[in-house]
Amino acid sequence: MPLPATAQPPDDSLGRVLGEYREMPGLSLTAAQAARLWGVQLHDADGILRQLVTTGFLTRTSTGAYVMTRA
Repeated sequence: MPLPATAQPPDDSLGRVLGEYREMPGLSLTAAQAARLWGVQLHDADGILRQLVTTGFLTRTSTGAYVMTRA
């Protein structure tokens, strides 16, 4: 069954998140804020953000916000 036009497969969501952080390096979002911004479920946003922490692209701050890791 095809996805509705408003739904995005996980790979598209991951690419979108990478693009947003690259375009706005100072972006600082909690998982809940990210879910609202990108129109995905909270557990999906949390999974994407955690995956990007694992790869070293993002860092989670002590306040729970996700920011781009500084080189």
